[in-house]
Amino acid sequence: MQEATLDIQIKILPTGPGVYQYYDKDDKLLYVGKAKNLKKRVSSYFNKNHDNYKTKVLVKKIHSIRHIVVETETDALLLENNLIKKHQPRFNVMLKDDKTYPWICIKKERFPRIFPTRNLIKDGSEYYGPYTNFKTVNTLLDLIKGLYQLRTCNYDLSQEKINNGKYKVCLEYHLGNCKGPCEDLQDEKEYMDNLEAIRQIVKGNFKDSLGRFKKQMAEHAVKMEFEDAQRIKEKIEVLEKYQAKSTVVNPKISNVDVFSIISDESYGYVNFLQLSYGSIIRSHTTEIKKKLDESDAELLELAIIELRQRFGSKSKEIFVPFELDLGEKLKITVPQLGDKKKILDLSLRNAKYFRLERFKQIKIIDPDRHVKRLMAQMKKDLRLPVEPVHIECFDNSNIQGTNPVAACVVFKNGKPSKKEYRKFNIKTVEGANDFASMEEVVYRRYKRLKEEEQPLPQLVIVDGGKGQLSSGLKALDDLGLRGKITIIGIAKRLEEIYYPGDSIPLYLDKKSESLKVIQHLRNEAHRFGITFHRQKRSKAALDTELDVIPGIGEKTVIELLKTFRSVKRISEASKSELSEVIGDSRATKVFNYYLSKKE
Repeated sequence: MQEATLDIQIKILPTGPGVYQYYDKDDKLLYVGKAKNLKKRVSSYFNKNHDNYKTKVLVKKIHSIRHIVVETETDALLLENNLIKKHQPRFNVMLKDDKTYPWICIKKERFPRIFPTRNLIKDGSEYYGPYTNFKTVNTLLDLIKGLYQLRTCNYDLSQEKINNGKYKVCLEYHLGNCKGPCEDLQDEKEYMDNLEAIRQIVKGNFKDSLGRFKKQMAEHAVKMEFEDAQRIKEKIEVLEKYQAKSTVVNPKISNVDVFSIISDESYGYVNFLQLSYGSIIRSHTTEIKKKLDESDAELLELAIIELRQRFGSKSKEIFVPFELDLGEKLKITVPQLGDKKKILDLSLRNAKYFRLERFKQIKIIDPDRHVKRLMAQMKKDLRLPVEPVHIECFDNSNIQGTNPVAACVVFKNGKPSKKEYRKFNIKTVEGANDFASMEEVVYRRYKRLKEEEQPLPQLVIVDGGKGQLSSGLKALDDLGLRGKITIIGIAKRLEEIYYPGDSIPLYLDKKSESLKVIQHLRNEAHRFGITFHRQKRSKAALDTELDVIPGIGEKTVIELLKTFRSVKRISEASKSELSEVIGDSRATKVFNYYLSKKE
């Protein structure tokens, strides 16, 4: 039977929730997605032109569509996640994690042991976790060990073997770390009561243990057993100190998962905080590579399902930064203020720090990826038609109209290319006219590049506001380059970015990488221009004084300046002082020149 065309396959799709799968002509799975309305969602891929290149490629490759209908959107989310993990389609975001996370195990045995493990054995033992690192596990186990005396041996402590006297207490008993259940020196009920308190501590609930210890301390005090009371007091202090360190919000906020996301052009970074009794019992941040220009909401939905499955979360409430539809079984809260907003902000801060750390690593170990990400981010932030791999920035320098010069600096892939820097003497402008000077140097720069058939930049930046921008744009118009090069202006005071024909400036986030690159360009142009201006001004100052003296050459001038440091000191020096440096004959010429000026 011949397969139906795509149009027919779309027309017969149901309108309920479900999962859709795209296959290519070789019956290879390309993409898995979920939808509230299958027909509407799938149709959207074929009813519009996509800006994202990868989405265009995907749509071109789709040969057949299959779908699975489910009861609710929650079921669709879970099924989508499972299918992505199982088949790993080429165009899907995947939250892959090869790590084996540590757990705390309470062994199923008489007088249960507690220990860390990476292996889950289905023998009826209890497992708490997984934890994101062993440091958290060891901290908890150290706390528990300081509060309760538990056995660490792996003996089979059946009542029969204990009665037969098969075991003898070990060093741990003599050190006071174990109460010796192997010789029937500890009551099983007491041991199991301690174990229940430990379960609560692992879950983040310290209330029961604190109450129990305070009661014991009071009983010892009544009996005048002050040493025992002091020992219990020390345990209370340890527990309260640990609780104070781990409590970050109102203790009433219990059994809640918190998720936040920050993203750039290529990656999303999702942080997950798990709260129990007001304490963070888990924090984990994951990096997600975008495949089809997915929105933050799409990435966060997938991450929430995956991370909750991975870490076995049963929380019924989730804090997120914006509205999501995760089904009716979960309560979604978007905090606006108070303790709930603080914990969401904390999660977002964790995501941002993780992203910054990744950037630092990538700069070192994968500079190409860093450059691609930076170029993509600048293209988005500055609303450019292409990535600005080659950027040039212009700045004028003059003091009260004297010695006007201009500088052009060049950046390639976000970094200075100093061998391509250029400086200009202003030739056609009289006095201090920044607008006319900007028009001249922009025209001269790109007229030469055109004549020499050199590559043109994707972005030109002029240091100044709307006036300088208009001058630069006029130069590009005269050269027929409007539309071929994007030109913008940056005003110093508030870092406004101006575009041709738009009176309202763009304000970038003060911490954005795009703004930092632009500021670096502007500062480099200013530094390079000022240095050139100073050189020219100094040379002009020397030309008017020493170079006009008959019989005095450049070498003589340099010798004099090395000794006397300034033209003023040379003019005030005696004939003998000058003779010591340049000889009698030349000293006489210099001395007589300044003597005649004084007269």
